[in-house]
Amino acid sequence: MRLIFLGPPGAGKGTQARVLEERFGAKHVSTGDILRANRTAGTPLGREAEGYMARGELVPDTVIIGMIEHELETCAAGFIMDGFPRTLAQAEAFDALLARRGWDLDAAVLFVADRATLIARLSARWTNPRNGRTYNALSNPPRVAGIDDDDGGPLVQRDDDRAETVATRLAEYEAKTEPLVEYYRRRGQLIAVDGLLAVQDVTRALLGALGLEATSS
Repeated sequence: MRLIFLGPPGAGKGTQARVLEERFGAKHVSTGDILRANRTAGTPLGREAEGYMARGELVPDTVIIGMIEHELETCAAGFIMDGFPRTLAQAEAFDALLARRGWDLDAAVLFVADRATLIARLSARWTNPRNGRTYNALSNPPRVAGIDDDDGGPLVQRDDDRAETVATRLAEYEAKTEPLVEYYRRRGQLIAVDGLLAVQDVTRALLGALGLEATSS
C-alpha cells in the first residue's frame, strides 16, 4: 500500500491514515511530524530547516525531500503520505524517489470537504498547550468545557485555529493544491472520497475505492 492523501486541513486525512496504518501496516508519514522530529533530534537536515525557520523563511523543497527520502527507508510495508507533496515540484521529486526504488504509487486520495463546514470544524478545535492533545467542541469535546480531561489544566485555542486564520489557510490550500489534483487525475491515480462523512463511513468508502473491502474487517 503506497498512498498519498490530499485534502484541506480538517478533512480527516490524519484520522484515516492512522486507521489504515493500524489495519494494513503501511506507515503514516506526516511531514509536520517528520520536520519536528528532525529538529528535535538535531539531525543535519533538522538543523538546516531550523535555520530557515528562524529567519522566517520557508523550508526549501530540497530539505523536505531529503527528510522524505530518509523516511522511505522505514516504509518497506508501504506508506501513507499526509501533507506531502504540497506542490508540483515536490510531486515530481517524489515520483523520482519512488522510481529509484522501483516502487509504484497506488493512488492519490482526495478528501473532499466544503469550506464552510471546515471552518466550523477547525475553529472548534482546542489544545492542551502542555502535551499537544487536541479536542473539538463539536465532535470530541472535553468533559468540562475549556479543561483537559487528563491533567485538569486549561485548554487554549491556537491562533491557527481561529476562524479568520482558518479561512486564509483554506484559500492558500486551494490555490496550491488544485494543480496537484489535476496532476494525479491526468495520471489516472486520483480517487476522491467525502471527508465529511462519519469516520467509519469515510473508511468504508476509502477501502471500497481502493478495492480493499474484503480486507476491511
